[in-house]
Amino acid sequence: MLAELRLENYAVIDNVVIEFAAGLNLLTGETGAGKSILIDALGLLLGDKASSDVIRTGAERAVVAAVFESDGSAARSIEEILETNGLDAENGSLILRREIASGGKGRVFINNQPATVAVLKQIAPYLAVIHAQNESIVNFDAGARQDLLDAYAGVELKEVSDAFTRWKQIRGRIAELERDEQDRMRLLDLWNFQCREIEEARLRTGEDEQLEAEKRVLANAEKIYGAAIHAFDLLYEGKASTSSSLRAAQKHVEELVRYEPKFQDALAALDSARISVEDVGATLRDYAGGIQASPERLAEIEERLALLDRLKRKYGPTLEQAISFGEDIRRKISEMENKDQVLLELRAMLAVAADEYRKAARSISRKRVEAGRKLEKLVEAEINDLAMRASFRIAVEESEGEEHWTSSGINQVVYRISTNTGEAMRPLEQIASGGELSRVMLALKASVEAEANPAANPKKKSAAAQRTLVFDEIDTGIGGRAAEAVGKKLKALAKGNQVLCVTHLPQIATFADHHYLIEKRESGGRAKATVRQITGVERTEEVARMLSGAKLTETSRKHAEQMIRANE
Repeated sequence: MLAELRLENYAVIDNVVIEFAAGLNLLTGETGAGKSILIDALGLLLGDKASSDVIRTGAERAVVAAVFESDGSAARSIEEILETNGLDAENGSLILRREIASGGKGRVFINNQPATVAVLKQIAPYLAVIHAQNESIVNFDAGARQDLLDAYAGVELKEVSDAFTRWKQIRGRIAELERDEQDRMRLLDLWNFQCREIEEARLRTGEDEQLEAEKRVLANAEKIYGAAIHAFDLLYEGKASTSSSLRAAQKHVEELVRYEPKFQDALAALDSARISVEDVGATLRDYAGGIQASPERLAEIEERLALLDRLKRKYGPTLEQAISFGEDIRRKISEMENKDQVLLELRAMLAVAADEYRKAARSISRKRVEAGRKLEKLVEAEINDLAMRASFRIAVEESEGEEHWTSSGINQVVYRISTNTGEAMRPLEQIASGGELSRVMLALKASVEAEANPAANPKKKSAAAQRTLVFDEIDTGIGGRAAEAVGKKLKALAKGNQVLCVTHLPQIATFADHHYLIEKRESGGRAKATVRQITGVERTEEVARMLSGAKLTETSRKHAEQMIRANE
C-alpha cells in the first residue's frame, strides 16, 4: 500500500508531500492542473524510463520518493529480491527514492541504499500496477491478452519456456549441420583456423592476471628492491634499527623488573614486538634477494600479454570466454566431421524435445481454456454492472504448427464482445467507443484482481496483503449512469486493494474514501501545482465545480451534497 508520495522540482511541482490511505483515493482538479503528473512520477518509482525534461525549470535535479507498506507474502517476496541484490529490508516498510539529474543521469535508492532501476522493476509487481489512460487501446495486443488470462489462471511459464529453449537450440544445431556443402566447407575452414589459433596459444585460466602481476614487478624491479632493502635496514640491519632499539629497551625493562615485577607483561610485549620485527625484516631480505631485473623475461611477458589481448578481443572479452569459445568450436568441428551420425542423434533429441514442449504447451493450453470459460462469465457480469448490455467471450485458439511455437505456448487468446443485442461478436480491440473500452478494461482488471488478491473477493476466506491499483482517467468517454456504475465498481475494488484514481467525473468523485485536490496557481511569475486532501465543505465545493464548471450555483452545491451523502 502506498503510504506517502513526495515530489521535489518535478514538472510544475515545487515540493509536495501526499499521504494516502487504504480504500478509494480520488484525485481531481481542473484540466492541466497536473493530475497525471503524479501518476507519471509514481511510474518512475516502479521502474519507468526517466527523462531530464521532468526537472522543474531552474532546478538541477528532480526527486520522487515514496513509502510503501506491505506484509504477508508480498513483503517476503520483496525481502527476497532485496536480499538477492545485496539490499537490507525494513520491517513492513519500503522507502523508494529516485533522483533525475539535469545531465541525464540519475540515482535510485531503496531504504536509503544505492540501487538500480532493474531492482525497482523486480519489486514493482508487488507494490502497484498502473492502468493509464488509453491503455485499453494501446495495450490490447496478443501478448497482453494472454498475459491477463495467465494472471487470472495462475499459469507458470517456466516449464514450457525451458522446453521451447531446448527444442530451439537443438533445431539450430541441426540447421548448422544441414547447410549446403559450400557453406559447410567455408565454416569448417574458419572453425579449423580459430581452433588452431586458440590451441597453439595454450591458454590457461587466470594466466593473464598472473602475467600482469609479474610484469608489474619486473618493470619496477629497481624500485621494489630498493624499498625492500631500505625497510630491512630500518627494521634489522642498520645501526639505529628498530630491532636494536627494541633490544636496548628490553635490557632496561629487564633491569626494571628486578625491582618492579608489574613490568613483566611489558617485557613480554617488547620481546614479542622484537621477534615480529625481526621476522618481517627476514622476509623483506629474502624477498629482495629473489628480485632479478630481467629485461628478457619482461619482453617475453609483454609479448605473451599482447597475444592474449588479441585473442580476447577476437574470442573473449575475457580469457575464460576465449577458452570456452575454443571448446565450443572443437565440438562444432567434431559434429561437422561426423555429420551423418550426429544428425541422427540430434533428430532423435529434437523429437524428444518437441514431445516435451507439446506436453507442456498443451497442459498450459488446457488451463487457459478452463480459466477462459470462468473469466468470461465474470467479466460479462462486471461489464453489465457498468451500464452496458454486452456479451463477452474469451477464445483460446491452438496453433499446432511449429512455426507458431513460442516460449509461452501454442495459444492465441482473443477477446470478443458484442455491445448491442443482436450484433455479431467482434474482437475487443476493434470496438470504436473509448467509453466502452474503458469500462471493459475496468471489468477485466476487477475480475483478474479479485482472483489475484483474495481480500478483494468476499467468497475467498484467505486474506492477502493490499497492493496499490492506479487508474489514470480510465473513465474517459463515459458519463451519466455509466459513470456512477464505474464509481461503484472502483469502490468495490477498493475493499481489497488500495485504489488511486484520477477522474474528471463528479459521479465517480463522490465515491471517494479520500479526496485530493490538485490545483495550479501562478506565484512569482511561475506556475506551481499543489496537492491537498479535502473534506467537508471543500469537497462539496469541488464536486459542485465538477458538475457546473467555474461558476458555482446553489443548485450545484445541493446536488453535490446529495450525491456525496448517497455514495458514502
